[in-house]
Amino acid sequence: SGDVILKIYDILGNEIATLVNEEKTAGEYEVEFSAKGGSASGGDARGLASGVYFYRLHAGGFSAVQKMLLMK
Repeated sequence: SGDVILKIYDILGNEIATLVNEEKTAGEYEVEFSAKGGSASGGDARGLASGVYFYRLHAGGFSAVQKMLLMK
């Protein structure tokens, strides 16, 4: 187990949402993120525009940043 943080950022590096920020045990997890408005699993992304966003996953000693494309 360890601390897990999953955040969404815009192209300028501004934090858009924090989807996960808690201690988790080892295993597979799924997080739902709604860009339509409102929140899903702690994310609040009211009216996000189409474009490029990044998500950062930090779990224990592991850290990764990946690009995602939002198309409406």
